[in-house]
Amino acid sequence: MAQDNDAQKSADKGKGKAVDTKVDETKKKDGQPEANGKKDENKIGSEEELSEEDQQLKSELEMLVERLTESDASLYKPALEAIKTSIKTSTSSMTAVPKPLKFLRPHYETLVQRYEDWSEGDDKSALADVLSVIGMTFSDEDRQDTLKYRLQSKSQDIESWGHEYVRHLALEIGEVFSKRVTADEAVQDLIDLARILVPLFLKSNAEADAVDLMSELEIIEELPKFVDQNTYPRVCLYLASMVNLLTYPDNEHFLRVAHDIYKTYKEHTQAMAIAIRLNDLSLIKSDFESASDPALKKQLAFMIGRQKIWLDVDKDDEDDKDSTEIDEALCNIKLSEYFKTLGKELNILEPKTTEDIYKSHLESSRVAGMTNLDSARHNLAAAFVNAFVNAGFGQDKMMLVEQEKESWVWKTKDEGMMSTVASLGTLLMWDVENGLDKVDKFTYAEEPQILAGAMLAIGIMNSGVRVDSDPALALLGDADKLEHKSPLVRVASIMGLGLSYSGSQREDLLDILLPIINSSNDEMQIPAMAALACGMIFVGSGNPEIGEAIVTLLLDEDKKTLLTDKWTRFLALGLGLLYFGRQEEVDVILETLKAVDHPMARPTAVLAEICAWAGTGAVLKIQELLHICNEHIEDSDEKKGDELLQAYAVLGIALVAMGEDIGQEMVLRQFGHLMHYGEPNIRRAVPLAMGLISPSNPQMKVYDTLSRYSHDTDNDVAINAIFAMGLLGAGTNNARLAQLLRQLASYYHRDQESLFMVRIAQGLLHMGKGTMSLNPFHTDRQNLSRVSTAGLLTVLVAMIDAKSFITSSSHYLLYFLVTAMHPRFLVTLDEDLKPLTVNVRVGQAVDVVGQAGRPKTITGWQTQSTPVLLAHGERAELEDDKYISLSGTLEGLVILRKNPEWEGSK
Repeated sequence: MAQDNDAQKSADKGKGKAVDTKVDETKKKDGQPEANGKKDENKIGSEEELSEEDQQLKSELEMLVERLTESDASLYKPALEAIKTSIKTSTSSMTAVPKPLKFLRPHYETLVQRYEDWSEGDDKSALADVLSVIGMTFSDEDRQDTLKYRLQSKSQDIESWGHEYVRHLALEIGEVFSKRVTADEAVQDLIDLARILVPLFLKSNAEADAVDLMSELEIIEELPKFVDQNTYPRVCLYLASMVNLLTYPDNEHFLRVAHDIYKTYKEHTQAMAIAIRLNDLSLIKSDFESASDPALKKQLAFMIGRQKIWLDVDKDDEDDKDSTEIDEALCNIKLSEYFKTLGKELNILEPKTTEDIYKSHLESSRVAGMTNLDSARHNLAAAFVNAFVNAGFGQDKMMLVEQEKESWVWKTKDEGMMSTVASLGTLLMWDVENGLDKVDKFTYAEEPQILAGAMLAIGIMNSGVRVDSDPALALLGDADKLEHKSPLVRVASIMGLGLSYSGSQREDLLDILLPIINSSNDEMQIPAMAALACGMIFVGSGNPEIGEAIVTLLLDEDKKTLLTDKWTRFLALGLGLLYFGRQEEVDVILETLKAVDHPMARPTAVLAEICAWAGTGAVLKIQELLHICNEHIEDSDEKKGDELLQAYAVLGIALVAMGEDIGQEMVLRQFGHLMHYGEPNIRRAVPLAMGLISPSNPQMKVYDTLSRYSHDTDNDVAINAIFAMGLLGAGTNNARLAQLLRQLASYYHRDQESLFMVRIAQGLLHMGKGTMSLNPFHTDRQNLSRVSTAGLLTVLVAMIDAKSFITSSSHYLLYFLVTAMHPRFLVTLDEDLKPLTVNVRVGQAVDVVGQAGRPKTITGWQTQSTPVLLAHGERAELEDDKYISLSGTLEGLVILRKNPEWEGSK
């Protein structure tokens, strides 16, 4: 067709005289496209070739415009109707202006003049309609005529003008709205118009445009009125994915809108995921209690248990089987059992030895013997490796042996004995009943180090699990332990309480821990650990009592010298963890800290701020932290404080950016710059930050960089890089990383501290025999576990000064990692919580936000039968419709229900 071909011509720029087209010109081949836009521009005012059909259309439109300029009012209505029909029925390619608009454009000013002259009435309204559409062609001249005349037209028929018109109108509404708000003018007419456009967007699968428009006009809370059964999943997906790009408080506002929509459409698990993301305990509780279906309640309980939220629910009937199972799900009681089911299915229950991990025969023969010297230091490293590798399986060949004399404990010394006994807790993780029996004999030991290790082991095995009888509180909260003459036993008991009750917000623990923070002690270690334990227990709660106690200690003039102690950082971290994820609520504490005249005041403030904005991806915070890294430190008394300040800022960059993929990419580039140009204290923190930004996610570009840093001339940088390699590959069994670490073991065979760290990294890499993860994000990377992140951050704060803590005598701080250790499995269960084997497809997750149609959510999948392991960035889908999943995401513990409509092969 001539018209279709001709549509490729560029929009006519000529507003001048009408063109006389000779008959012989129309005989030229129809539809010859214009050579390019430039020639078109040069032809303004000159003749332009038009096909016969186009010339006829042009003449008709000019005649209709002429009619509108005449005095006979009866001609107006049919003329306007004809113009409207002509515009609506025209076809054009995506890139070209429709023909009628192109021909009417030169007459725009004439029509505007007519509009001004006419009196109010239907004709004037219809002309406003036409002018609004033609006004689209003037968008580049900042006129906003489309909106101007749309507001003056009484016609509500916007849809018939097409999707592009609706989008253009929305764009102008946004521009005019911001101008009017700035000028403090009324905006109600714009909001009313937007309410007409939103359903049109939703109807044409443009939910992103609908949400953006409502967001711009600050009426997002009205969105639930416009969505229906077909549009709500895509709308909510877009809302939730936008949150990382929004500032506070809009981000929270969006999540609440998405939550309300999910609740309206009975999507309980998705609503719960958002309630958990908001960290709103009252909302979580009401969502949980509003579910009447027992199986659904169990699924919600698994989600709450995974986030390690301690929720007290009313028990209706003690004997009720469902009630007991719901309670067990909430408290993670069966986690150990399900984990061992996975081990049995994967055939990895057989305990691994340290030699299986080190593979000394692959190290060069010259140094193989030297890296395995039977020293207390080497044996301690072996205890950690064994603890991480066999974690949660409840059996090994070093610690859980029948003969007391053969126990590995006696092959270590001093604090090493404490960490070795504590490793029992990791081996028996989540299995409290069985674990307490195994640890019991060590609680009667004469040696304080062994008693301390037993206390810590009890804390570790209770981490993330909640038992009604509260054995951890009974054993660790005992005055004999908390006031023991050995500081090591006191530290272990306090740390054990922090690990056992992380995230529980148990008020009764304050009675035990607050007096320890307030005690006028000569040692900083005990109050600092008590503050950290309080931070872990009340993570993200903003508890004022604890905050006050810690700030009072910082303000105490008599303790000024004491506050320069290396342990003070944990006092500061305890304060920061209280405000974890609270965003702007931390400002009160930051103002208070400005009044503290002490070198540790500024680092404490930065630590509190990075905790408050953790995982939000807030760009402005990252910029502020980069500015801190640019400051040059002068030699002075405050040097130590400033060095810590910059190290915390580096960790903070990773902590804030870890929730958002694009931010992560950009931050990794910044770390490269900091390594090149930063001070030594900044360079030491960079590898740790690289480990924190992608735990249990071994990306090649990151571990190759860390591998370079692990040979750095500054040994502190090298040690931190080695640890970061372990963090990066934790629980993945990554073969390339395993090879790099074996090479490092040979390289550092004479350096005891570096070799110790290589062993720790090897243990982390093979954690849980490759079945666990340290990544704090879960539920399809939507939710950040505060408890897990708190544990990771504690270890990294200690690693900033590794030689004062981890590689000297405080290596037991590594056990804070247990709060982040979690199986990376998918276990499917029936409604009675018995394991159920089904086929699932496991593949790389694909971001389908805003994509048209029903795109595939995974790519490159393999079909496996459950239980299965999920690597970072992987997603699972059920192979067929035989079962319905009660959870929105197939991850962790998922309950399946038989599909009543399934008609598979019989």
